[in-house]
Amino acid sequence: MYHLLRNKITTYLVLSFQLGFSLMGISLTASAQLRESTNLPDNDEKWYHIGIVIMGTANRFQINQHPRFLQYDSVLVSNPNNNFGFGIGGMHTFRINNRFEARVVFPQLLFVNKSINYHLQYPDPTKGESAEMDQNVESILLGIPVQLKLKSDRIGNFRVYMMGGFKFETDLSSKASSRNAENLIKLNKSDFGIEAGIGFNFYNKMFILSPEIKISNGITNVHSRDENLKFSNVIDKIQSRQIIFSLIFEG
Repeated sequence: MYHLLRNKITTYLVLSFQLGFSLMGISLTASAQLRESTNLPDNDEKWYHIGIVIMGTANRFQINQHPRFLQYDSVLVSNPNNNFGFGIGGMHTFRINNRFEARVVFPQLLFVNKSINYHLQYPDPTKGESAEMDQNVESILLGIPVQLKLKSDRIGNFRVYMMGGFKFETDLSSKASSRNAENLIKLNKSDFGIEAGIGFNFYNKMFILSPEIKISNGITNVHSRDENLKFSNVIDKIQSRQIIFSLIFEG
Protein backbone atom coordinates (compact mmCIF):
# COMPACT_ATOMS: atom_id res chain seq x y z
CA MET A 1 0.00 0.00 0.00
CA TYR A 2 2.83 2.31 0.91
CA HIS A 3 4.53 1.52 -2.42
CA LEU A 4 1.35 2.26 -4.38
CA LEU A 5 0.77 5.52 -2.46
CA ARG A 6 4.35 6.63 -3.14
CA ASN A 7 3.94 5.93 -6.86
CA LYS A 8 0.72 7.96 -6.93
CA ILE A 9 2.40 10.91 -5.15
CA THR A 10 5.36 10.76 -7.53
CA THR A 11 3.06 10.64 -10.55
CA TYR A 12 1.03 13.59 -9.15
CA LEU A 13 4.17 15.68 -8.61
CA VAL A 14 5.47 14.93 -12.11
CA LEU A 15 2.14 15.88 -13.66
CA SER A 16 2.00 19.05 -11.52
CA PHE A 17 5.48 20.14 -12.66
CA GLN A 18 4.60 19.41 -16.28
CA LEU A 19 1.39 21.43 -15.98
CA GLY A 20 3.26 24.29 -14.29
CA PHE A 21 5.94 24.43 -17.01
CA SER A 22 3.23 24.28 -19.70
CA LEU A 23 1.31 27.18 -18.12
CA MET A 24 4.54 29.15 -17.75
CA GLY A 25 5.34 28.59 -21.40
CA ILE A 26 1.84 29.67 -22.45
CA SER A 27 2.13 32.79 -20.26
CA LEU A 28 5.51 33.75 -21.70
CA THR A 29 4.24 33.16 -25.24
CA ALA A 30 1.13 35.28 -24.60
CA SER A 31 3.25 38.00 -23.01
CA ALA A 32 5.59 38.03 -26.01
CA GLN A 33 2.66 38.14 -28.42
CA LEU A 34 1.06 40.97 -26.42
CA ARG A 35 4.31 42.92 -26.46
CA GLU A 36 4.60 42.39 -30.20
CA SER A 37 1.06 43.75 -30.68
CA THR A 38 1.76 46.78 -28.43
CA ASN A 39 3.11 49.74 -30.37
CA LEU A 40 6.00 51.70 -28.84
CA PRO A 41 6.00 49.59 -25.62
CA ASP A 42 8.96 51.46 -24.09
CA ASN A 43 7.82 54.96 -24.98
CA ASP A 44 6.30 55.68 -21.57
CA GLU A 45 9.68 55.16 -19.92
CA LYS A 46 11.36 58.00 -21.83
CA TRP A 47 12.14 61.01 -19.65
CA TYR A 48 11.68 63.40 -22.59
CA HIS A 49 10.07 63.34 -26.01
CA ILE A 50 9.24 65.98 -28.60
CA GLY A 51 6.29 66.51 -30.89
CA ILE A 52 4.51 68.78 -33.35
CA VAL A 53 1.12 70.43 -32.71
CA ILE A 54 -1.38 71.53 -35.38
CA MET A 55 -4.23 73.65 -33.99
CA GLY A 56 -7.61 74.99 -35.01
CA THR A 57 -9.16 77.67 -32.79
CA ALA A 58 -12.53 79.25 -32.06
CA ASN A 59 -11.95 82.78 -30.73
CA ARG A 60 -13.98 85.56 -29.20
CA PHE A 61 -13.65 88.51 -26.84
CA GLN A 62 -15.17 88.70 -23.38
CA ILE A 63 -16.31 92.33 -23.04
CA ASN A 64 -17.20 94.46 -20.02
CA GLN A 65 -18.87 97.73 -20.99
CA HIS A 66 -17.64 101.06 -19.65
CA PRO A 67 -20.10 103.32 -17.74
CA ARG A 68 -19.84 105.74 -20.67
CA PHE A 69 -21.71 103.17 -22.77
CA LEU A 70 -24.93 104.17 -20.95
CA GLN A 71 -24.18 107.89 -20.98
CA TYR A 72 -23.80 108.39 -24.72
CA ASP A 73 -25.87 107.15 -27.65
CA SER A 74 -23.32 107.15 -30.48
CA VAL A 75 -22.79 103.39 -30.01
CA LEU A 76 -25.99 101.48 -29.34
CA VAL A 77 -24.63 97.92 -29.29
CA SER A 78 -21.16 96.37 -29.00
CA ASN A 79 -21.11 92.57 -28.98
CA PRO A 80 -18.23 90.14 -29.65
CA ASN A 81 -18.38 87.79 -32.64
CA ASN A 82 -17.18 84.21 -32.86
CA ASN A 83 -14.18 83.79 -35.16
CA PHE A 84 -11.75 81.08 -36.17
CA GLY A 85 -8.01 80.70 -36.54
CA PHE A 86 -5.21 78.17 -36.77
CA GLY A 87 -1.77 77.61 -35.33
CA ILE A 88 1.32 75.43 -35.05
CA GLY A 89 3.67 74.62 -32.22
CA GLY A 90 6.39 72.40 -30.82
CA MET A 91 5.52 70.06 -27.93
CA HIS A 92 8.14 69.23 -25.26
CA THR A 93 7.08 66.56 -22.74
CA PHE A 94 8.96 65.62 -19.55
CA ARG A 95 8.09 62.47 -17.60
CA ILE A 96 7.53 62.93 -13.85
CA ASN A 97 6.17 59.47 -12.96
CA ASN A 98 3.72 56.88 -14.29
CA ARG A 99 0.78 59.28 -13.84
CA PHE A 100 2.11 62.76 -14.46
CA GLU A 101 3.99 64.58 -17.22
CA ALA A 102 4.99 68.22 -17.58
CA ARG A 103 4.52 69.81 -21.01
CA VAL A 104 5.75 73.00 -22.59
CA VAL A 105 4.52 74.18 -26.00
CA PHE A 106 7.22 76.34 -27.55
CA PRO A 107 7.19 78.00 -29.89
CA GLN A 108 3.43 78.32 -30.31
CA LEU A 109 2.13 80.57 -33.09
CA LEU A 110 -1.59 81.31 -33.40
CA PHE A 111 -3.03 83.26 -36.33
CA VAL A 112 -6.39 84.51 -35.09
CA ASN A 113 -9.02 87.07 -35.97
CA LYS A 114 -11.39 88.54 -33.38
CA SER A 115 -14.12 91.05 -34.03
CA ILE A 116 -16.76 93.17 -32.33
CA ASN A 117 -20.14 93.98 -33.84
CA TYR A 118 -21.29 97.61 -33.43
CA HIS A 119 -24.63 99.28 -34.00
CA LEU A 120 -24.12 103.03 -34.51
CA GLN A 121 -26.66 105.77 -34.00
CA TYR A 122 -24.79 108.30 -36.17
CA PRO A 123 -22.56 106.44 -38.67
CA ASP A 124 -20.06 108.51 -40.65
CA PRO A 125 -20.05 107.33 -44.30
CA THR A 126 -16.88 109.34 -45.00
CA LYS A 127 -15.02 106.96 -42.65
CA GLY A 128 -16.59 103.85 -44.10
CA GLU A 129 -19.06 103.47 -41.26
CA SER A 130 -22.55 101.99 -41.46
CA ALA A 131 -25.40 101.53 -39.03
CA GLU A 132 -24.17 98.00 -38.30
CA MET A 133 -20.53 97.10 -38.75
CA ASP A 134 -17.78 94.83 -37.47
CA GLN A 135 -14.42 95.94 -36.16
CA ASN A 136 -11.79 93.25 -36.79
CA VAL A 137 -8.62 92.71 -34.80
CA GLU A 138 -6.10 90.41 -36.46
CA SER A 139 -3.43 88.96 -34.20
CA ILE A 140 -0.33 86.80 -34.47
CA LEU A 141 0.09 85.35 -30.99
CA LEU A 142 3.42 83.96 -29.83
CA GLY A 143 2.69 81.87 -26.75
CA ILE A 144 4.33 79.62 -24.18
CA PRO A 145 1.77 77.29 -22.54
CA VAL A 146 3.05 75.28 -19.54
CA GLN A 147 0.86 72.32 -18.55
CA LEU A 148 0.61 69.39 -16.15
CA LYS A 149 -0.76 66.19 -17.71
CA LEU A 150 -2.55 63.44 -15.74
CA LYS A 151 -2.58 60.08 -17.56
CA SER A 152 -4.85 57.06 -17.19
CA ASP A 153 -3.61 53.48 -17.43
CA ARG A 154 -2.63 52.43 -20.92
CA ILE A 155 -5.08 49.97 -22.49
CA GLY A 156 -3.31 48.35 -25.40
CA ASN A 157 -2.52 51.19 -27.77
CA PHE A 158 -4.91 53.71 -26.19
CA ARG A 159 -4.84 56.11 -23.26
CA VAL A 160 -6.92 59.08 -22.09
CA TYR A 161 -5.52 62.08 -20.22
CA MET A 162 -6.45 65.42 -18.70
CA MET A 163 -4.28 68.52 -18.62
CA GLY A 164 -4.25 71.99 -17.11
CA GLY A 165 -1.86 74.89 -16.77
CA PHE A 166 -1.19 78.47 -17.69
CA LYS A 167 0.00 80.41 -20.73
CA PHE A 168 1.84 83.59 -21.55
CA GLU A 169 1.19 85.25 -24.92
CA THR A 170 2.46 88.29 -26.75
CA ASP A 171 0.73 89.79 -29.79
CA LEU A 172 3.30 90.34 -32.52
CA SER A 173 0.88 92.54 -34.46
CA SER A 174 -0.46 94.67 -31.61
CA LYS A 175 -1.53 98.20 -32.59
CA ALA A 176 -1.86 99.54 -29.05
CA SER A 177 0.75 102.21 -29.72
CA SER A 178 -0.52 103.17 -33.19
CA ARG A 179 -1.50 106.82 -33.51
CA ASN A 180 -3.58 106.49 -36.67
CA ALA A 181 -5.84 103.71 -35.45
CA GLU A 182 -9.07 105.66 -35.07
CA ASN A 183 -11.19 102.79 -36.38
CA LEU A 184 -9.35 100.05 -34.51
CA ILE A 185 -9.75 98.50 -31.09
CA LYS A 186 -6.31 98.70 -29.53
CA LEU A 187 -4.99 95.69 -27.61
CA ASN A 188 -1.98 95.40 -25.34
CA LYS A 189 0.81 93.14 -26.49
CA SER A 190 0.91 90.77 -23.49
CA ASP A 191 -1.68 88.41 -22.06
CA PHE A 192 -1.69 85.80 -19.30
CA GLY A 193 -4.24 83.00 -19.01
CA ILE A 194 -5.21 79.56 -17.81
CA GLU A 195 -5.95 76.38 -19.77
CA ALA A 196 -7.65 73.02 -19.19
CA GLY A 197 -8.60 70.18 -21.47
CA ILE A 198 -8.80 66.49 -22.30
CA GLY A 199 -7.04 64.34 -24.88
CA PHE A 200 -6.48 60.82 -26.14
CA ASN A 201 -3.24 58.98 -26.98
CA PHE A 202 -3.34 56.56 -29.92
CA TYR A 203 -0.09 54.58 -30.18
CA ASN A 204 0.94 53.77 -33.73
CA LYS A 205 4.02 51.85 -34.80
CA MET A 206 6.09 54.97 -35.50
CA PHE A 207 4.45 57.78 -33.51
CA ILE A 208 1.71 58.74 -31.04
CA LEU A 209 -1.31 60.64 -32.37
CA SER A 210 -3.14 62.68 -29.73
CA PRO A 211 -6.34 64.59 -30.56
CA GLU A 212 -6.96 67.14 -27.81
CA ILE A 213 -9.49 69.83 -26.99
CA LYS A 214 -8.95 72.55 -24.40
CA ILE A 215 -10.36 75.84 -23.15
CA SER A 216 -7.87 78.71 -23.02
CA ASN A 217 -9.03 81.85 -21.21
CA GLY A 218 -7.10 85.07 -20.72
CA ILE A 219 -7.37 86.58 -17.23
CA THR A 220 -5.77 89.98 -17.90
CA ASN A 221 -7.41 93.03 -19.45
CA VAL A 222 -5.84 93.42 -22.90
CA HIS A 223 -7.84 96.51 -23.85
CA SER A 224 -5.78 99.67 -24.32
CA ARG A 225 -8.70 102.06 -23.85
CA ASP A 226 -8.65 105.39 -25.69
CA GLU A 227 -11.11 107.99 -24.39
CA ASN A 228 -11.06 109.82 -27.73
CA LEU A 229 -12.14 106.88 -29.88
CA LYS A 230 -15.82 106.00 -29.97
CA PHE A 231 -15.15 102.32 -30.72
CA SER A 232 -12.88 102.10 -27.69
CA ASN A 233 -14.30 104.45 -25.05
CA VAL A 234 -17.54 102.48 -24.61
CA ILE A 235 -15.59 99.35 -23.58
CA ASP A 236 -13.84 98.95 -20.25
CA LYS A 237 -12.32 95.47 -20.20
CA ILE A 238 -11.53 92.93 -22.92
CA GLN A 239 -10.37 89.38 -22.20
CA SER A 240 -9.60 86.61 -24.67
CA ARG A 241 -11.59 83.38 -24.91
CA GLN A 242 -10.49 80.40 -27.01
CA ILE A 243 -11.43 76.80 -27.63
CA ILE A 244 -8.49 75.00 -29.21
CA PHE A 245 -8.62 71.65 -30.99
CA SER A 246 -5.16 70.14 -31.48
CA LEU A 247 -3.60 67.20 -33.27
CA ILE A 248 -0.32 66.27 -31.58
CA PHE A 249 2.26 64.02 -33.25
CA GLU A 250 4.90 62.68 -30.83
CA GLY A 251 7.77 60.25 -31.29
